[in-house]
Amino acid sequence: MSKIVVIGAGPGGYVAAIRAAQLGSEVMVIEKSELGGTCLNVGCIPTKALLASAELLSTINNASKFGITVGEVSPKLPEMMARKEKIVAGLRKGIEYLFKSRKIALLKGVGKILEPGKVEVVKGDGSKDEVSADRIIIATGSGPARPKIFPFDGEKVITSDEALSLKEVPESLLIVGAGAIGVEFACIFASLGTKVTVVEMLAQSIPTEDSEIARELEKSLKRRGIKIYTGTKIEKVEATGSAGTPKLKVESRLSSGEKIEVEKVLVAVGRKLNSEGLEEIGLRLDGGRVMANEKMETNIPNIYAIGDVAGGLLLAHKASAEGIVAAENASGHNSAMDYRVVPTCIFTSPEVASVGLTEKKAEEAGHKLKVGKFPFRALGKAHAIGEVDGLIKIIADASSDEILGVHIVGPHATDLIAEAALAMKTEVTAEELGSTIHAHPTLAEGLMEAAHAVHAVAIHSP
Repeated sequence: MSKIVVIGAGPGGYVAAIRAAQLGSEVMVIEKSELGGTCLNVGCIPTKALLASAELLSTINNASKFGITVGEVSPKLPEMMARKEKIVAGLRKGIEYLFKSRKIALLKGVGKILEPGKVEVVKGDGSKDEVSADRIIIATGSGPARPKIFPFDGEKVITSDEALSLKEVPESLLIVGAGAIGVEFACIFASLGTKVTVVEMLAQSIPTEDSEIARELEKSLKRRGIKIYTGTKIEKVEATGSAGTPKLKVESRLSSGEKIEVEKVLVAVGRKLNSEGLEEIGLRLDGGRVMANEKMETNIPNIYAIGDVAGGLLLAHKASAEGIVAAENASGHNSAMDYRVVPTCIFTSPEVASVGLTEKKAEEAGHKLKVGKFPFRALGKAHAIGEVDGLIKIIADASSDEILGVHIVGPHATDLIAEAALAMKTEVTAEELGSTIHAHPTLAEGLMEAAHAVHAVAIHSP
């Protein structure tokens, strides 16, 4: 029986621990904070809980469009935050139960690898423990990046962590960074009545996504009153007014020369990988990323790295998949990651989801392409639920009809992308996807129609 120590209990670490225990290994998890890591405590789950509240508020405010009359409604942020905390606490207890049922030991503290097979744990009271292991899985995650240009104070200039514990809805908010985190918070606070401005230094919002999808999302966000600057940098941020008074504001100077004064600035410009000190034991790092192969093995035998600290796409589900691979290999099996099909999801309104290559990257890879597009506006179900913005885009190889990428902006995109990922994983062609009968009336029909559009035979497209 292998003894495996996992450092970090986020979606990579706790999943790795459970899988290793399933395979008969003796498992210990070292966690400095709460079970669930960033995703459960200050990331995926709390933001989606707040988004659900914000979207419900938007739905109620638009009730008249559905033939329903309602009275005046308003958001109560403390109650929304309390609901969020209840959800998070319940899910943490769920992980605790899974650990107990699998006899996984949990040791609270900061883990430091002293040498292969030996980990020091500094506990909250300052005392230290030393544990031994046959295999070590590093799953230490990441935290919000804090560029020095921003005077972070946790009150006026904040990160996503502090944004999840605000007690009042800000009157105005500048969000720096239009990646997934930035645009999700833009939707949350715009729905709550905040005047939101987003500044992105790159040429498009959601820079990792297909440019056409990004343009569609920007149109929708602007219709909601969110102001977006792309290709623009923040050059200076400073407080204005009297410190400690409600009149205190934050003024930001843009590279265009324009100045923006807001109540708060939320900086969402990326993540810093938690890999400090790991090079001291000889681990190979690249820009903070612990280098690992497709088996999640590092350059040191019997030490694995997974999740954010291993770089690549910083996604919870990617971390979980890597955790399973690492656990299986650490337990004597032979597994490898397949990064070809990793879906991404952005929970804006409308949602954005994708899998595979963008059109630009497919062209750069040398493919001759056929592209099929289908708008949600042409779907009966989209009209029935009152969400008609967006489109589905399928990119296929012109000669083989292989699906190279699927990109969606529209209602329930984050659920619809699962079918596209399965199609790519099982090497279904665009023609085969299009010939698969989809139920009517559903949003999934859009995937069928977009697949037909690859061959210019979409029924409901002129």
